[in-house]
Amino acid sequence: MAAGGNHHGLASVRHEPPRTFKHRRGRITAGQRAALDALWPRYGLDPGPGPIDPATVFGRHAPVVVEIGFGMGEATLTLAAADPERDVIAIDVHTPGAGALLRDLDAAGLTNVRVMVADAQWVLRELLSPGSLQEIRVFFPDPWPKGRHHKRRLFSAPFVALAASRLRPGGRLHSATDWADYATQMLRLVEAEPLLHNSFGGPAPRPAWRPVTRFEQQGLDKGHEIVDVIAERISVG
Repeated sequence: MAAGGNHHGLASVRHEPPRTFKHRRGRITAGQRAALDALWPRYGLDPGPGPIDPATVFGRHAPVVVEIGFGMGEATLTLAAADPERDVIAIDVHTPGAGALLRDLDAAGLTNVRVMVADAQWVLRELLSPGSLQEIRVFFPDPWPKGRHHKRRLFSAPFVALAASRLRPGGRLHSATDWADYATQMLRLVEAEPLLHNSFGGPAPRPAWRPVTRFEQQGLDKGHEIVDVIAERISVG
């Protein structure tokens, strides 16, 4: 997504079909808009002409986590505050959520998070170098529950291969969902990817450190089982 002179890079979101997300730009509050206007230069991350250099972005050399689909940012904020030695690039297409996260990052005084409003697959493919990430988190992606829409789900063989290629050896791809068939799909895909190893041999135990997100609570309220899938990047050669 080229900034193209656009104010904090929010005018367009690049993607390639099939689209794996819904445009969610409505219902932005005055406070969220004010946060975007005032805080984007500090916490926002606009694509430049070349790959992202995390050391330049964050001003230090630290392990890098990419979080795909942060919603309103509650979990992002909690995890970043609990783990200040790692830097987080949080990506979503939800402009109100970006405004809320910027506001909360500023209130908490955190410096280890940068926010992008973009198609995460494009960011991984075009802006992040192979082997550059310690972790990729995908918590409760859109399940696209109707069968005819399953092709729009983020998790596919090409996405898993792309994510694996961006992880360094020993890095982790960590996803969670409350949709049983999506969990089965995630497990099948990570187990079929040659660069990944599911050391749990199935669903992972729910990590105590992962906060309960709003989407997770909605699933629990409906009686859905929560499934975490954690796979590790293996060394090759």
